[in-house]
Amino acid sequence: MSEERWFTCTPVEFGGAEDFFSRDSGLMSRGFKAIGVESMAVMPGMRKPEDLDELIRTDFANLESSDWWRSHRLDGVVLYAWGRPKFRKIAAAIHEAGIFLVLNQDNGGLVSPLAGFAPWMREQWNLSGKKFSVRALIRFAKLTSRGLSLGLFYTDPLRAIHLKQGDKIGCVSPVAADCYRRLCKIYGGKKLAEKVTVIPHAVEPIFNYDGRSKKRQILTVGRWDDTVQKRPGLLMQVAERLLYTDPKIRVIIAGNPTSELEQWHSTLPPDQAERLNLRGFTNRQDLVELMAESTVFYSPSAYESFGIAAAEALCSGCSVVAGQSVSMAAFDWFVGENSGTLASPDTVENHISALQSELSAWDAGTRDAAAISNIWRQRLHAAQIAAQVLALSGKSAPN
Repeated sequence: MSEERWFTCTPVEFGGAEDFFSRDSGLMSRGFKAIGVESMAVMPGMRKPEDLDELIRTDFANLESSDWWRSHRLDGVVLYAWGRPKFRKIAAAIHEAGIFLVLNQDNGGLVSPLAGFAPWMREQWNLSGKKFSVRALIRFAKLTSRGLSLGLFYTDPLRAIHLKQGDKIGCVSPVAADCYRRLCKIYGGKKLAEKVTVIPHAVEPIFNYDGRSKKRQILTVGRWDDTVQKRPGLLMQVAERLLYTDPKIRVIIAGNPTSELEQWHSTLPPDQAERLNLRGFTNRQDLVELMAESTVFYSPSAYESFGIAAAEALCSGCSVVAGQSVSMAAFDWFVGENSGTLASPDTVENHISALQSELSAWDAGTRDAAAISNIWRQRLHAAQIAAQVLALSGKSAPN
C-alpha cells in the first residue's frame, strides 16, 4: 500500500454486506485498494452483524466533525451525498479538516430549474409518469411548484453552500456535467463551475468480455414493481413485437417479475413464451454470465440517474438501447462509441425500431463485442475510476 489514504462516505445508513461493495461508494473504496491506496468506506449507524471489516460505522454527529475527519489522517474523501442541503455540514467538516474533497453527484444534472428550465420541466414530466392522467398531472404540479418555490429559494442556496466545499464536483455523465456547470456558474461563478468534472460510477471488474460467441439475445434488468421508472408496460409491448417478428430472438428479463409480467408471459403463444425468460432475482455472478452471452442490453426506463446495469453490460461487450430523453443523460454517452442506439422520440414504435436496428448492426458486423468492452472497461472499471479521482488531486496511482 502507498502512504495515500482515501475514504469514501455515504451519509445514509445502508447495509454494509458484500452487495454494498458492488457499486457506488463501497466499490469506489475497493477501486482505491486495487491501485494500492489505503481505503475504507464510512457510513453512519450502529455496526451490523453482516457489515464487512472494510466498513467504518460511526455516529452521524462525527460525520459533521472536522476533528473526527482530521483524526483519520486522510489525503482525500469521495462523498456520496448527492449535493443535498441536509448533508452540507459533512462536506464542510471534511473541507475544514484540510482533506481533498470530491463530491459525487448521482443524478442526470437537472436538480434545479437553474440547470436549464425547459429540460428541467421535461424531467418533472418524466418523473411524473409521462401520462395525461389525474395522478400524473397532480404529481407534475407538485414537483414543479415545489421546485419553483422551495427549490429556488431554499434548496438551491443550501446546495450551493454544499458544493462550494468540494475541491472537485464529480458528475456521472458528460450531459450531467454540462448541467452542473450552468448551475455552478450561477451559484459561484466561473471558479465554481471549473470544479465540475465527469466521474462516472464505477463498475465491478467481474463485468468483462471473455471472447465467447454472443447469442441473439436481449437482456433487460430492473425493479419491475417500480412501474413509473422502469416501465414494464412498455417492455411487454416491445418484447412481444420482437418475439413475433424475429423467430430467433431470445429476451431475458432479470429482476423479480410483477404479477402483470407473469400474467402476460402466460398468455404468449408457446414458441414466444419459450423464448421469453422471466429470470427473477439474479445474483451478481449469474448476471455476469448473462451479460457476457447477450448481444444487446435494453433499458425501457423513463429516467435513470446513471444506469449502472447498462454500464456493466457495456463492459461485458453488449451494446445498449434505450429511449432518448433528458432523464436518461448517461445514455447519450453510452451509445457514443458505436455501442448502441437511442429511440427518438421515446415511443413504443421507436423502441422496437431501435432494437431491430441494433440487431441488424450486429448482423452486419458493425458492432464488435471486444471493442465495446475494451473502451468501456478502460472508462468504468473501479480501478480506472479510482486512478482518475486520485489524479484530480495531483497524485498518480502507486500500482
